[in-house]
Amino acid sequence: MSNPDAWGTLYIVATPIGNLEDLTFRALRILKEVSYIGCEDTRKTSKLLHHYDISQKRLLACHRHNERASAQGIIKLLEAGHDVAYCSDSGTPGISDPGARLVESVLLAGGQVHPIPGVSALATLFSVMGTNDETLLFAGFLPQRGQKRTKRLQELLTMQSAILLYESPYRAENLLKELAELAPDRHLIVGREMTKLYEEFWRGSAQSLAHERIGTPFIGEFALIITYNHKC
Repeated sequence: MSNPDAWGTLYIVATPIGNLEDLTFRALRILKEVSYIGCEDTRKTSKLLHHYDISQKRLLACHRHNERASAQGIIKLLEAGHDVAYCSDSGTPGISDPGARLVESVLLAGGQVHPIPGVSALATLFSVMGTNDETLLFAGFLPQRGQKRTKRLQELLTMQSAILLYESPYRAENLLKELAELAPDRHLIVGREMTKLYEEFWRGSAQSLAHERIGTPFIGEFALIITYNHKC
């Protein structure tokens, strides 16, 4: 059995959600120091590394379809004394992104995992919410369609807290329609393309935002907060 004290460390590295200047100095140092980087998408991580002139890294595909299997390869590298960084496509791994199963596998094997914190869409939108909600329920992505989606949304709307959701541009319009029907007076804050060139924030009741936005192009990444205390 290998000696856990001789293992390398797995670093969970938060990366920019849009603006590449949002990478922290510590994350930059870690990415320069390690020889191996696990990636949700090697192409996207390659672009980030190229931007910061980081080269000669072995990139390891570790995405939601192969995460448990690829974790075993990463554990072998850690056992051999190599430090490994893990990056999801953007933001903080494990928050509606791959990474959680990798962390679980490494911890169960006796390895060390260190977070390298940074940007996440969750914290980014919450920081500009501008209401007096003291609690926030992070619900991630809703089911994509059908009764399961409707039931989950109805359950969330009974919670006595603000609710933060992620949504793809393909379903963002439908989400506004659903909220306008189920909770027309609830106040929403929608962040679109946060930290990117066309960043914008929409604020208003579910009904008013549905009236204003439905029929217009829904492009880019979306995060949405349904407030609890704020009244429209």
